[in-house]
Amino acid sequence: MAYDSRIMRAALEQYQADLTARKAERQRRIDALCQQVPRLAEIQRELRGTAGRAVAAAFRKGVDPVPAIQALSRQNLALQRERAELLVEAGAPYDLMNSEPACPSCRDTGFTQEGPCACLMAYYTKEQNRELSKMLDLGSQSFDTFQFSYYDDAPWRELGISPRQAMEKIYDECRDYAMEFGPHSGNLLFSGAPGLGKTFLSACIAREVSGAGFSVVYDTAGHIFAQFEREKFGREAPYEEDAGTEVNRYLNCDLLILDDLGSEMTTIFVQSVLYQIVNGRLLAGRQTIISTNLRPQEIGERYSPAILSRIQGSYQIKVFFGRDIRGRR
Repeated sequence: MAYDSRIMRAALEQYQADLTARKAERQRRIDALCQQVPRLAEIQRELRGTAGRAVAAAFRKGVDPVPAIQALSRQNLALQRERAELLVEAGAPYDLMNSEPACPSCRDTGFTQEGPCACLMAYYTKEQNRELSKMLDLGSQSFDTFQFSYYDDAPWRELGISPRQAMEKIYDECRDYAMEFGPHSGNLLFSGAPGLGKTFLSACIAREVSGAGFSVVYDTAGHIFAQFEREKFGREAPYEEDAGTEVNRYLNCDLLILDDLGSEMTTIFVQSVLYQIVNGRLLAGRQTIISTNLRPQEIGERYSPAILSRIQGSYQIKVFFGRDIRGRR
C-alpha cells in the first residue's frame, strides 16, 4: 500500500495537534478536580512517593526487598482505589488520572512495527477525503445514493439493451471493484457522452477505496498534464502545490482517477505524458481509472495506437450511453 506523503504529513500534524489538545484538556480537568477535592492532589503525591520508595527498596543492600515492595504495592493499590472513588463522586471518569495512552496499539505514537496504526490511518482517510472533496461531492455521491430511475428502460435497438440495464451492470461491477480493491484490481476506462454518471461513479469508488486506507488521487486530465508541464519546464504557478510533488502523487498513488480525458488541448507533450502515466502505472502494478467522452477508437486516433493498445489490453472498458441525466436530476 502506498501512502501519499502530503496527505500523511497533514494527517500527522492533525493527529499530534489533537493529541496535544486532549492532554491539555485532561490536565485542565485534573487541576480543577484537585482544587475541588484536595485529597486527590495528596494521593497523587503519595503515589509518586511509593514508586520512589519501591525503587529504593529494590536496590537496598543486605535487605530482602520483596516484603517492602509488596507492602508498597498494597499501599499503592489502596491509594488508586481511593482516588477512583473520589473521582466518581466528583462526576469524573474513574481512570481520568491514569497515564495510559488512548491507543494501546501504538501508545499514541501513530505507528506500530507494521507501519501506520489504525488510529493514525483514520486521520489519513479524513485528510484524503477532504482533499478529494475539493473536486468530488463525497458528501452525496455514494453507491447508496445512486439512482437508476434517471436512466431509460427502453432498449436501444442497435445495442439490444436499455441504458438502465447497462447502468445496473456497470454499477454492480464498479461496486465490486471498490469493495474488493487491492493491488490486483486492474484498471477501468469509463467512455461515454457527458452527463451519464461517469464522474458520479468515480466519486463512489474514490470514497470506498479511500475509506479502506488506500491512497487515492482524483484530478482532471487538463490539470494533470499542466502539472507535468510545470515539473518538466520549471514553471511556477501561484497557489499551486509543488509540481514535482504532484507528479509523484499521480505516478505513485494506489488509485489514480484521471477525469475528462480529451477536454485538454492535445499536444505531443500531452501524448507523451499520457503514455508515461498509463504505461508507467501498469508496469508498477498501480491501478488507474480514466474517464472520457471519447470512444476507445478516438483515443487511439487522438493520442496514439500504443496508448490505445495498452488500454484495450489492460483496462476494463465500461461504455455509458443514454440521455443526459443532469437535466432530469
